[in-house]
Amino acid sequence: MTGMRKVDIGILRAPQIKFDFIGAFCFEFGNGKTENIVFIEDGKLSYEGGSYDEILFTPCGDDSMFTLHDVVIGVNFHWQRKESQSFKGELRLIVEDGEVRAINRIDVEEYLVSVISSEMSATSSLEFLKAHTIVSRSWLYAQLLRKERIQQGVLGWENQEEIIRWYAREDHTLFDLCADDHCQRYQGVTRAHNPNVERAVKETSGIVLEYDGEVCDARFSKCCGGVTERFSACWENEDYAYLQAFRDAEGNEELPDLSTEEGARDWIEKTPASYCSTTDNHVLSQILNGYDRETNDFYRWRVEYSQKELSRLIAERSGIDFGTIEELLPVERGASGRIVKLKVVGSKTFKTVGKELEIRRWLSKSHLYSSAFVVDKSTSPDGEVRFVLKGAGWGHGVGLCQIGAAMMGEKGCSCEQILSFYYPGCVMECRV
Repeated sequence: MTGMRKVDIGILRAPQIKFDFIGAFCFEFGNGKTENIVFIEDGKLSYEGGSYDEILFTPCGDDSMFTLHDVVIGVNFHWQRKESQSFKGELRLIVEDGEVRAINRIDVEEYLVSVISSEMSATSSLEFLKAHTIVSRSWLYAQLLRKERIQQGVLGWENQEEIIRWYAREDHTLFDLCADDHCQRYQGVTRAHNPNVERAVKETSGIVLEYDGEVCDARFSKCCGGVTERFSACWENEDYAYLQAFRDAEGNEELPDLSTEEGARDWIEKTPASYCSTTDNHVLSQILNGYDRETNDFYRWRVEYSQKELSRLIAERSGIDFGTIEELLPVERGASGRIVKLKVVGSKTFKTVGKELEIRRWLSKSHLYSSAFVVDKSTSPDGEVRFVLKGAGWGHGVGLCQIGAAMMGEKGCSCEQILSFYYPGCVMECRV
């Protein structure tokens, strides 16, 4: 993939979409009539679908923008909420299974300004912003290239004993990427008022990470918990030389063996020094925006359930009637201590679930912070059984650790040093 191109981002899907325009737009219909577009009281437009399949609104000036209302952010996470967001570029409305899909088409570099602004604050160091811009651009290009080859969204297998799933981005058939954490956070121009981000995107224009001549699938997560993870622990059973496990720390600290229960417990129950082990509010405010800051215990955390609560939760999230949950038994751990396969034992049945994201989904009403956890089971004097999950990190832990990289930037590390640390062996190349 060479040169500048546009990207299609799925923003919102709902029975009814409300939006309004700033500046002039022209429009064309994919098929049919116009009576299903109606004005409502405050001058906003409501589109409810109908006898045509698509409407395309194209801006007629550089300052033209559109605002979508009730955009859901943090889908299925504990901070899920709705907000109004404004966007540049084209707006495409498509009828999809009786609902309306809103898609924004925009230049890749403008998209990146929004992505980095949505993830980072104006106080972030310029070198960190440049590094993350290159990472986000590389990830985007890799996904677009990948999408051309694969058309599956949920991968894995299921049999009587196992449910193994991992989630890719290829389920987005009508657009390239979604606007939420499932892909990269993209919130239009709503938060894109950061001159440092604009500078970072401009100074790295077109630059991506490459390994052996191919664009790197540059994954990233909030907090690795002190050790990064291999690709295969979270997605396909393949690994990349530049996405390996190592200590997120200064120097050449030895990587502990966290694939064993003894090693994982010893690691998780301690708080070893790492780049991402910080309580520095100045640094955290660079990475964690308002709703992310509702999470305080990301490096080491604790979640506790009664046996009844856990049994109800797993039945609801898995769709399987396990009866009373009796045991949560790690079967396989990755190099960071993240559980790749977990055996869930109930009074009625048992299943082994994986990979890491599916485990996190089963064990939380939204998403557990990570699958790097150990399980303690106890019984109170009154006979109540409780499960305590003690864990490390926030996210899958593969590739760049955002909080760790921000700390590197604060310590004076350059963009090149940050990238070579998290993606060893990669080189920066311009694809414009």
